[in-house]
Amino acid sequence: MSNEQHSNAMMPLKGIVVLEMAHTVMGPTAGLVLGDLGAEVIRVEPAPLGDRTRRLRGFASGFFSYFNRNKKSLCIDLKSAEGMDIAHKLIKKADVLIENFAPGTMERLGLGWDELHRLNPRLVLCSLKGFLPGPYEKRPALDEIVQYMTGLAYMTGPPGMPLRAGSSVVDIMGGVMGVVGVLAALRQRDADGVGRKVTSALYESSAFLVSQHMTGEAMTGKPAPPMPARDGAWAVYETFPTADGTPLFIGITSNNHWTAFCKTFGREDLLADPRFAENEERVLYRDILRPAVAEVVARHSLVELSRKLEEISIPFSPVRKPGELFDDPQLLAHGRMMHTRMPNGKMVNLPNMPFEIDGQSPTLRHQPPTAGEHTDEILGALGYSVETIAALRSQGKVK
Repeated sequence: MSNEQHSNAMMPLKGIVVLEMAHTVMGPTAGLVLGDLGAEVIRVEPAPLGDRTRRLRGFASGFFSYFNRNKKSLCIDLKSAEGMDIAHKLIKKADVLIENFAPGTMERLGLGWDELHRLNPRLVLCSLKGFLPGPYEKRPALDEIVQYMTGLAYMTGPPGMPLRAGSSVVDIMGGVMGVVGVLAALRQRDADGVGRKVTSALYESSAFLVSQHMTGEAMTGKPAPPMPARDGAWAVYETFPTADGTPLFIGITSNNHWTAFCKTFGREDLLADPRFAENEERVLYRDILRPAVAEVVARHSLVELSRKLEEISIPFSPVRKPGELFDDPQLLAHGRMMHTRMPNGKMVNLPNMPFEIDGQSPTLRHQPPTAGEHTDEILGALGYSVETIAALRSQGKVK
């Protein structure tokens, strides 16, 4: 395959123009995926300050820098006639529009689906909300709220202590599912030339995540207990302290795993014990088996255990923190990490999309943009003169 073919393979959405009117995580995730796949993504941010996500602190301080690579930034005042005129011109040229405003906001701006479809019948609208149409659709929603509503927080924390997941999993899931809908709608448009409205939502995305537990309850007739208190399917599937005090998670999920573990660590007596012959029996006798496994682990250092477990193909992992991934050799392999610029100019490695196409990963074409970084470029392409852009900027209609 030639370099040009490789490049084309990594930009399957080249030529697709996406307008992103979004903030925080859910909408920007959808734009991120489409941008990484080669679409031209134009973030439409409010003038003059840009998206408020840029100014979030604490837990959310990294949101903008991660979810906004491979995008261009245009800052306009959508509440002004001039700003709306720019938006209309962009909509007429776009293939996809992403929005994750509160219910009714797009309609109040004069950009509801009917108006968008009139302006551009080929446009695919990706509307990202808290809920799909139904009794809850007008409620405000957040990632954490729907985690509690769907039982995800209940399943994550220990009994009596519901706990949100340690990432914005529902926002990200909802954005990615929105992209699935967009790609399907673009495929339909290829057939009939007509754009469609795609809606994805937090609540239904979170329900999708816990559906395995719903199904388990339907099968067993018993409510699923929180994950920390679950009835394990495998006898050895937890953390154990090593000789140097570092906890190590070990998952022995097959008879081959069990045989290899016992032989490697000199515990043929456990292998010969009929109570531990099959996984189902090992689960029944976990209270006896666990101390024996813990004793084996406690006699070895983390480095030694890691080497031996990798050699015999048993799943394992130390308990790591996110900051330990910046220099992770697996993530860095084949240049897959995105060398990304932070607002203060610092460059850091951040994970790429978790897939390859013919062995190639998406590339970083645009660093996360500063607010309005591409306003002149985008407006110039729409036919605005340098003088007109300067006048609009002086009036605060664009940045």
